[in-house]
Amino acid sequence: MTYRFGVQLSPSAAGLDEVRALARLADRDGLDLLGVQDHPYAADQGDTLALIATLLADTLRLRVFPDVASLPLRGPAVLAKQAATLDLLSGGRFELALGAGAFWPAIAAMGGPDRTPGEALRALEEAIEIIRAMWRPGETVKVSGAHYSVKGVHAGPGPAHPVGIWLGSVGPKALALTGRVGDGWAAPIPHYLPYETWRESQDTITRAAEDAGRDPSAITRIAQLVGHITDAPADVRLQGEEPIRTDAAGWARVLAGLATETGFDAFVYWPETADETQLLRWTREVVPATRALLDA
Repeated sequence: MTYRFGVQLSPSAAGLDEVRALARLADRDGLDLLGVQDHPYAADQGDTLALIATLLADTLRLRVFPDVASLPLRGPAVLAKQAATLDLLSGGRFELALGAGAFWPAIAAMGGPDRTPGEALRALEEAIEIIRAMWRPGETVKVSGAHYSVKGVHAGPGPAHPVGIWLGSVGPKALALTGRVGDGWAAPIPHYLPYETWRESQDTITRAAEDAGRDPSAITRIAQLVGHITDAPADVRLQGEEPIRTDAAGWARVLAGLATETGFDAFVYWPETADETQLLRWTREVVPATRALLDA
């Protein structure tokens, strides 16, 4: 089993230079993944995809993804072209994580739709069909959906590598959609999906994949963990949305347990304080300790 490790950063407009510096450090220290939040309606945040383009240019090996892209404010056909272009520019280091939508009043205030959960899920499935079709150069894409339609657009360009579509799914129907058509599950942070539901959520994805004739092990499973890496050890309870606050050895035990008992194969750290000290503790202490436990 290959395990991947990453970090999440916020596109705070007041701290873009710091985000770029942390991304370069994560790249030099050998992390695999970098997620960037996407809340276009937040006045204090810059544009996620513009920032990702810069971070990809600043780095050499990190795979970068929106964590997760707000689909209701990003049309799928154009989003597909943006994703393919970012992947081509970076030599195949862009992945596309998608969210069906949240904070609907804010989305509507920015000119987007106001969807029910059922409508949001149908829109997400339609969008995935369009995005994948747009990545097949030479085709003429025609998709007629209740929320998204394209009427004969020529597909292309194709990305540099098979870009993964990772879904930030929460409810049972969205998790089943992930199993049927998704390339990965970017598990929402515990604020949206409490720890106690993670094992059941994994099982829902696996069953849906098997029912669709897919290999469940081919679906990337990303645990996103909020917390702080401390100097001293402390007890950790994976309950509700309680942040993880313990030393590097304690973090390593938590991650190893999530890998062996809950089925995750990637881990993205959401530091409560995103600074160089926390990033270095993650890359140089937690990640090596976790790998040692998993190798053992």
